[in-house]
Amino acid sequence: MEFVRLEVEDGVGTIRLDRPKMNAISFQVQAELRTVAEEAAGRDDVKAVVLYGGERLFAAGNDVKEMADLSFADMVARRDSVQAAVTAVARIPKPVVAAVTGYALGGGCELALAADLRIAAEDATLGQPEVLLGLIPGAGGTQRLARLVGPSKAKDLIFTGRFVKADEALAIGLVDRVVPSADVYTEAVAWARQFTGAASYAIRAAKEAIDQGLGVDLATGLEIEQVRFAAVFGTEDARTGMASFVENGPGKAAFTGR
Repeated sequence: MEFVRLEVEDGVGTIRLDRPKMNAISFQVQAELRTVAEEAAGRDDVKAVVLYGGERLFAAGNDVKEMADLSFADMVARRDSVQAAVTAVARIPKPVVAAVTGYALGGGCELALAADLRIAAEDATLGQPEVLLGLIPGAGGTQRLARLVGPSKAKDLIFTGRFVKADEALAIGLVDRVVPSADVYTEAVAWARQFTGAASYAIRAAKEAIDQGLGVDLATGLEIEQVRFAAVFGTEDARTGMASFVENGPGKAAFTGR
């Protein structure tokens, strides 16, 4: 991988974007991001994932220069790849946190939206400014943003293309925590690290139930939960966890991730 890499330490995998100057998300970056996300999903030594663009910024958006001369037919041929990278991140069956520094705009914001949690720097700026280029978000922004902050707030941000500072992003639920810039990555890793000894299949089942349930009616969502709930009874961790609870009380089980 030239611009995206997976760094693993003590059970936490960091998906690191590193494409100078602004981490613009080109078609190559999308392909690399998809590959690395699939690697993180499949590796047993990765229990949780941090998305990180570096100390200066997260990602300033898709590579507009690369798209400027594309025709309708060109984009039809490429449209699946535009969403595939972000979808691959969203489907990582482990806790994923975005460590947002500097700018997370356009495709960068959409990438952050694919995480389960977003920790932002005090000076971070987020937004979906595609309409200012005569476009709309194409990597899930219209869908994930509306589900996260509600349709009216999403429409305000997408229709106007305006940028959102960290304090407003926190107030509307676009990010979950705001910390000093120097602490963003450390805080994200600390959040991810709490899952390194967790019951991995239970976490996976819970994430799948929540994510899949968001797209269906309540009755169907409850069915999804029921299936996942029954399934975890087939894991060693469930037997270990319940036995530990009976003998020692909550929070003392030593899980193996099986």
